[in-house]
Amino acid sequence: MSEATITPPVLTAKDFSTDQEVRWCPGCGDYSILAQVQKVMPTLGIPKENIVIVSGIGCSSRFPYYMNTYGLHSIHGRAAAVASGLKASRPELSVWIVSGDGDSLSIGGNHTIHLLRRNFDVNLLVFNNQIYGLTKGQYSPTSEENKITKSTPFGSIDHPFNPLALAMGADATFIARSMDRDPKHLQQILIRSNQHKGSSFVEIYQNCNIFNDEAFAVFTEKSSKADEALFLEQGQPLIFGANKDKGIKLDGFKPIVVEIGNGISADDLWVHDEKDFYKAQTLVRMFDSPHLDQHLPRPFGVFYQTDRACYEDVMAMQIEEIITSKGKGDLDKLLRGREVWEIA
Repeated sequence: MSEATITPPVLTAKDFSTDQEVRWCPGCGDYSILAQVQKVMPTLGIPKENIVIVSGIGCSSRFPYYMNTYGLHSIHGRAAAVASGLKASRPELSVWIVSGDGDSLSIGGNHTIHLLRRNFDVNLLVFNNQIYGLTKGQYSPTSEENKITKSTPFGSIDHPFNPLALAMGADATFIARSMDRDPKHLQQILIRSNQHKGSSFVEIYQNCNIFNDEAFAVFTEKSSKADEALFLEQGQPLIFGANKDKGIKLDGFKPIVVEIGNGISADDLWVHDEKDFYKAQTLVRMFDSPHLDQHLPRPFGVFYQTDRACYEDVMAMQIEEIITSKGKGDLDKLLRGREVWEIA
């Protein structure tokens, strides 16, 4: 008797939405990010029951309630730690971490860098709005210098984090940036993030229209986007501008803006290579280096990716090797053993 083949149902974005009322401020960029994640999930070919959304604390961390998957709403700054434990114990699961710039780079900064250096196969989405939104508008680790907020009424004197430079320093194996107001680009980056085997660090510019409205408007408004945003494509020259008449050229190790024409063609421009660690270091610093003589566009896309063994895979191999050489351990024997000590 032949067995019937069961075809799994075709999922849609609606299958990944829940009956929970979405409780973000009207106009918040989180709505767009949620919509793009829900659109991308059905295309990944992963059963809903094998997907887990882990969050910390903050506006972004409401995410698990709105995704019809498994989810963990953990504690402030600890989403990366919780996700690490989950991936180590259940490596077959698709684990997505949703966090804000405060949650992942302030109280959770230490957990973020160690997640990246260990290279767990998880996807970390950092919603960067350069402000603390949930607690009503204090400055965050990514807020610009002299930022006036409720906690810095005379302007912040802190030097801000550059999230992608931090990820590079922690040896992340996949580093990318997108924005809430470019749905198609964000979808592409989410798909690329999922395809990568290892820790994916994705910074998403997210507008907080209540406490930090239009912080990234220059990169999202039609009137300025073409000249201010540089979209990276593997193997392609760095070209931007409304008429695609501007490009980035390397003058030694320094990026400079050039006009295409008058003896300069696309062949003279910097060609993007996601595997080039040293060029990626320059790309992530293109907007905040004090040594640049020109105003440069802000890059978006995949800056860098490389292959490195994932923590959970190496851990499983190590355990298997030890069991093979020493045999399975006996916990009861260990607990009842004679290796004890007394504290006087």
